[in-house]
Amino acid sequence: MSEPSRLLEQIESGFGAQARSGGALPVGGATDGTGTMGKSATSGFALRRLSLASLGVIASGLVLAMGIAAGLYLFSAAVAAAGLAGVLLLVADGIRAADSDGRGAETRRDGDWDRQETSALLATIHDALGDIAITRGMDGKIVHANAAFHRACGLDDARGLTCAAIGLSFEPKIEPNHYLVRTAAPEGLRLYDWHDVIARDPASGRLMRHSIARDVTEEARAAREREDARRRAEEASQAKSRLLATVSHEIRTPLSGILGMSHLLGQTRLSSEQKNYLAGMQQSGHALVQLVEDLIDFSSLSAGRFQFRPSRQDPRSVIESVVEMLSNRAHEKGIEIGATVTADVPALMEFDAARLRQVLFNVIGNAVKFTEVGGVFVSADIVEDCVRILIDDTGPGMSGDELKRIFDEFEQAGSDEQRAKGTGLGLAISRRIMQACGGSLTASSAPGRGSRFEIRLPLAEVERVTADRRQRLARSHVLVMAPDGPASAALSATIATLGGRCHRATTLAAAQNVFSDVFAGGAPLTDIIVDHRHAGQFRQLLALQPAVARLDLRRTYLINPEERNNHPVDQMDGYEAWLIRPLREKSLVEVLLGRLKGIEKRDAINDNRPILREEPTIAPVRASPRGILLAEDDPVNALIVRTVLQRAGQAVQVVTDFVAVDRVLSGGGPGVEAMPALLVTDLNMPGGDGFSMLKRLREREAMQSDRRLPVIVLTSDARLEVKDRLIEAGADAVLPKPADPQRLMAEIGRLVELR
Repeated sequence: MSEPSRLLEQIESGFGAQARSGGALPVGGATDGTGTMGKSATSGFALRRLSLASLGVIASGLVLAMGIAAGLYLFSAAVAAAGLAGVLLLVADGIRAADSDGRGAETRRDGDWDRQETSALLATIHDALGDIAITRGMDGKIVHANAAFHRACGLDDARGLTCAAIGLSFEPKIEPNHYLVRTAAPEGLRLYDWHDVIARDPASGRLMRHSIARDVTEEARAAREREDARRRAEEASQAKSRLLATVSHEIRTPLSGILGMSHLLGQTRLSSEQKNYLAGMQQSGHALVQLVEDLIDFSSLSAGRFQFRPSRQDPRSVIESVVEMLSNRAHEKGIEIGATVTADVPALMEFDAARLRQVLFNVIGNAVKFTEVGGVFVSADIVEDCVRILIDDTGPGMSGDELKRIFDEFEQAGSDEQRAKGTGLGLAISRRIMQACGGSLTASSAPGRGSRFEIRLPLAEVERVTADRRQRLARSHVLVMAPDGPASAALSATIATLGGRCHRATTLAAAQNVFSDVFAGGAPLTDIIVDHRHAGQFRQLLALQPAVARLDLRRTYLINPEERNNHPVDQMDGYEAWLIRPLREKSLVEVLLGRLKGIEKRDAINDNRPILREEPTIAPVRASPRGILLAEDDPVNALIVRTVLQRAGQAVQVVTDFVAVDRVLSGGGPGVEAMPALLVTDLNMPGGDGFSMLKRLREREAMQSDRRLPVIVLTSDARLEVKDRLIEAGADAVLPKPADPQRLMAEIGRLVELR
């Protein structure tokens, strides 16, 4: 039997038994005495009416007899008739009163019975639900209690007792007449949600306190467990944040040295080859910084503290830079990688370029990692007011189960060797980033058929695409001799979206057919682009069809950056220009429009690497005769910052702990130079911490009425709350490590000018 059926059976059986036995009568309700009293009153009124009617009949007879004796026949007859009429009216009213009294008594009996039924039904329902229902007088004594109350208190009869005597403890709640009640039970402490209602008993007229209570012990236990779980989760989150802060600090410290030294090295005289090596080292360093940022981002996303910094950027350059950065990894595996962006994609739009680059690096990097044959093709277009970026690979694909969990934290697909190369956070972070900015990241795949990842970025504040852009290569008719793959597909698609015509010849026979059409009167070709892997086929083509050499064609050589040493720039076999795979749209357009003709005008390696910003010219800062105090315990970071400051013409004094900082700033101790004009300090060094040092400094300045010393704090802890605490403690500027030289000097110039 179902639970509702059992409950209904309990109600029906309990109610029927109580109604038949009369056990559910309300406390202080009507008794038989009420009916007896009504009947006695009715009998008294009837006797008085009967006596009056008899007297009226006798009086009418006497009047009639006396009138006849006196000879007043008509008058005595009229008076006697009036008396008899009064008697009849009195008798009729008595009959009506008796009938009305009978009906009133019946109505009262029906009302009493209805109250009895309602009381019995409610008592049965409360018992069936296990709820407590009691009635108390205003003196607090119990006059009625249901079975659930007796079971909860372990009593047979609670009438005449008070709740305090039974052991009930009442804790008032905010709502009036609402309590949390505790009581001891054999199985332990029980909790009840208790409500009181004061009402007058309709039968006795007495004020009574009616109470209903429900056992909430299990609900309270569940609430405590949820609260404990929430508290443990918060503690775990705080512990994770502390761990990430520690790890990021420990990793950023050597990274600051690597990137800082590479910055100083880049300011020296280097050969082109050394510059290429330096660019690779800087890219690796920035990739490691990105890994640290991923961990911090994951923590920030989980805590809801993630922030975007949108600006007007070119999405095309962001996509191309990521593809170029990953091209070396793809070429080392023997696979291709290429990207194309349709002309409809705006040249400028509002978005966070750093975050999109992070997402692309994760998604495209995964595609390269899991693809062993074929390649990775990246394309972008406009769909439903979004920039849609598709990443297609020819990898092994994923099963339905892998596809379901690919975006979960610490989940990876692929072989054990492939899973060992990552943490499983990249895609999870990427999806959260896209969702947070109003976009999306989805995936589709099938085993043996590769995978497709789709990124959608909402359009915002775009620059309108002009019609000229769609026709930039309208006069170009190009033949591409290259293997079938993402590189040639991207090249062909880019030419087509810019209004040009392109033929892809993956075999010698296909190239011969194109030239046969040209010689037969077809549209003349303007350019031929030859992939270095098909250079032999092109030589065969020239031997088989000598007329090709006499055509007015611009010959362009397509090569990998890694093939530079095998194809010196002075041995290009008659080619007029050359391009690097993967292609940049700008480079392709410049070549096809004839603006790049000589190979000597281009750099073979750096042409398609991520564009590293040129080191900005650091604005000169007025040197202070008192110099700058630099507090840094790491010798490499100290060397980097000191060199930057000295090259800007500043005198620098270096200390390695907070004890030395306090000694210099207090002006005491041997060998102490004059008070510096500015302090640049690390946050964490031996002898204390930056917060305490700042507090001591500002307190000493306040006591001695000294001028405020500008303080710049360098820290590896990039959390916003740390920066806010430092500013509150007295720092004038907080810069993350590795310190950007231009920003550091700009802050120094600002603070020195303020003094």
